[in-house]
Amino acid sequence: MKASRCLYPGSFDPVTLGHMDVIRRAAAIFDTVAVGVLHNPEKKGCFSVEQRMDMLKRACQGIPNVEVISYGGLLAQLTRETGISVVVRGVRGVNDLENETAMARINRQLNPALETLFLPASPEMGEISASMVRQLAAFGADLSTYVPKEALPVIRAAFQAP
Repeated sequence: MKASRCLYPGSFDPVTLGHMDVIRRAAAIFDTVAVGVLHNPEKKGCFSVEQRMDMLKRACQGIPNVEVISYGGLLAQLTRETGISVVVRGVRGVNDLENETAMARINRQLNPALETLFLPASPEMGEISASMVRQLAAFGADLSTYVPKEALPVIRAAFQAP
């Protein structure tokens, strides 16, 4: 059975142009891309789930086959509940590939119907990460080449000195 829908999960804390590159490329392959924003009560993110979802929804407005959802718990359970059989993961290099491969194996053990598709980062996006963006934001750097313009106001507001 061919998959018409995929899941691109992550924390998106905050969304970056690297994330958007993966979303656009997945949207060109699949009929529908569900972007899953992880809610992990064990971790305190820089941005709330609602803020992350809002940034993603705004950034994805021009991509009609993208939906933004939130989830908590196991990825394998979410895919089972939604009937999604393909997870898309962006990888920037060897370390990402090793980590994502280990997670893909575990997810496949938990849900044998689940496949993981790795998309290598586009060359110009290979160094962008949410943690790097947070560090740059903390020092007031220009983020316009790292995050979608729709996310800039939320990120700037979060890092403004009181």
